[in-house]
Amino acid sequence: MPVTRFDIRLRRPLADGHAFGSVGAYEELKGRLHFAVDPQHPANQRITDVGLAPRNAAGRVEFAADVSILVPVDRRRASGRLVLDVVNRGNTVTVPNFNRATRPVFGAASDPDPAIDVGDGFLMRHGFVVASCGWQDDVPRLPGLLRLEVPEALGPRGQRLTGRIYTQMQASRDVPDFLISDRGHLPHPAADLDERDAVLIVRDQPDADAQTIPRDRWRFARVVDGRVVPDPNHVHLDGGFTKGRLYQIVYTAIGAPVHGLGMAALRDCVSWLKHGGAGDGHPAPGVIQHAYAYGRSQTGRVLRTMIWEDLVLDEQGREVLDGVIANVAGGMRGEFNQRFGQNSKDRPFMMSHLFPFTDLPEADPMTDARGALHHRLDARRSGLKVMYTNTSSEYHRGDASLIHTDPDGKSDVLHGQNVRVYHFVGTEHGLGVWPPTDSQPAAADPTGTLDRSQSVRNVINYAPLLRACLMNLDRWVRDGVAPPPSRHPRLDNGTAVPPQTLAAVFDRIPGASYPRHHAMPRRLDFSTLPPKHGPGWGSRVAAVDDDGNERGGIVLPEIAVPLAAFTGWNLRHPEIGGAEQRLAFAGSTLPFAKTRRERETSGDPRPSIEERYRSREEYLARVRSAAGGLVGERYLLEDDVEVCLAAAGRLWDWLAAV
Repeated sequence: MPVTRFDIRLRRPLADGHAFGSVGAYEELKGRLHFAVDPQHPANQRITDVGLAPRNAAGRVEFAADVSILVPVDRRRASGRLVLDVVNRGNTVTVPNFNRATRPVFGAASDPDPAIDVGDGFLMRHGFVVASCGWQDDVPRLPGLLRLEVPEALGPRGQRLTGRIYTQMQASRDVPDFLISDRGHLPHPAADLDERDAVLIVRDQPDADAQTIPRDRWRFARVVDGRVVPDPNHVHLDGGFTKGRLYQIVYTAIGAPVHGLGMAALRDCVSWLKHGGAGDGHPAPGVIQHAYAYGRSQTGRVLRTMIWEDLVLDEQGREVLDGVIANVAGGMRGEFNQRFGQNSKDRPFMMSHLFPFTDLPEADPMTDARGALHHRLDARRSGLKVMYTNTSSEYHRGDASLIHTDPDGKSDVLHGQNVRVYHFVGTEHGLGVWPPTDSQPAAADPTGTLDRSQSVRNVINYAPLLRACLMNLDRWVRDGVAPPPSRHPRLDNGTAVPPQTLAAVFDRIPGASYPRHHAMPRRLDFSTLPPKHGPGWGSRVAAVDDDGNERGGIVLPEIAVPLAAFTGWNLRHPEIGGAEQRLAFAGSTLPFAKTRRERETSGDPRPSIEERYRSREEYLARVRSAAGGLVGERYLLEDDVEVCLAAAGRLWDWLAAV
């Protein structure tokens, strides 16, 4: 077995020893999991450059991951089900997302072991074991982040490898220099600080024509104590970089970590938890029978990549995962298994790893390319069950619809029997922003500034829909009970439409600021860097009703009985630059007028709250009825009806109270 040992450095009660129903108390085991894989084994041959990594005396490639395991103190009370938490940029996502909890924010002086917020304890009450495993070798070296340590691929004489790299940088304030990585992650250093063939370009939209910045105006350097100092990890521009603009750099990097071992770490962590024994430090031998992986955003894309590469079979030929929920990944994968790949990249105009999008075979009429995301799984008749869940943000990003249409967006496509596709109507990339605000810490800017949007951010928390997905996945795997059917925008019923068609509705809503430019993903030719932009994909978004709320997906009760329009798009505020660009990951809350008089004064064509509902009690009764309908269709758990009512009551108190 590839896992050689588990070094536990911290063992502590979870939530101060709180008992979670009949399952009782949990504990956290935190430490480092060590691996050694056979680079010649068929299970590992699709890992790029694994054959070029140094080997130990037994001919194996060694690496290690930070791991946190949450498990019932009384192992007999565990349900036998594991959730693999595919951590996002070193941060846990499973407990925060399913338990409706917060996660800590890590910085240079952070506590590396902060107490875990267990939220309402959903996963613990159901007896799930949760394993958070570091898989990413380039996360910032901040205490508390879960990371992976991997070897570097070397040339035939033991020399470090070099190669061309392409990355993007953007800030929400003017800056003198950038770390040359997408999201503040560890960069690939420049091989030659004086490289003449290095190229720096700038755009004002992802699909706009680029301007080349003269080479003598920039250098590999940073500002330290007012002086410009050479630095292979930074780029400095005379006069500085302007907030909001999109800067992209092409250069020759040195050093090629074997990034693909991250997916091997996830795979072999689960295999060990399912099949390992006490001799290698296993904390709960024989406890785990079924394993489900959850990833969101970046790590949803990791799971799509694992499926594409079929890196879910261990060295014993066992399928380690029984089910997958890939959340808010859209139709994207990522640079998780290539030389000089950048785990941090998350923009469709920066990556070529898109086609194929659908689980079943499809053809690109522009290039004659053919493929299917699940073709390796289906070729060996895998029983892996997969749910792809997305929000409105991934549709307005332009790639989510491509997982259920043909590449040109002209027809709907079928899915395999082991796949479900769900659209969470009227939600943004994250679990909603509360309290209501137009400002959040900048996701793509490591400078500590805030991203500000032109409208208040989307406040809808879609965690109840995720919880129903997990329980439906569990019944699907364990009992053979098929989950409810896929639900998403469709061309055949008019709920999947081009994004520009929504302007007719939003232009009538005061202050809506619907985007005038839609930077939809394009086919990219990476034979040269920067890549050439080719024809666009047939991206579609969900149609909206006259209120501005979407149709064609799973509708939470708070949206089915609305007090506002809830969207997956929002524009950058002029304060942070790029005011014509969509703010990545952000949605909007566009409230209805409280009264008819207010509506008529503002010119809002949507009926006001007082024209829709006679009282808070009537409003909540209608929300309860909508929740009951979702429970009957199994898109919502009975236990979460009260959660939805509480969320609706909070919305009423904010938007409707006089």
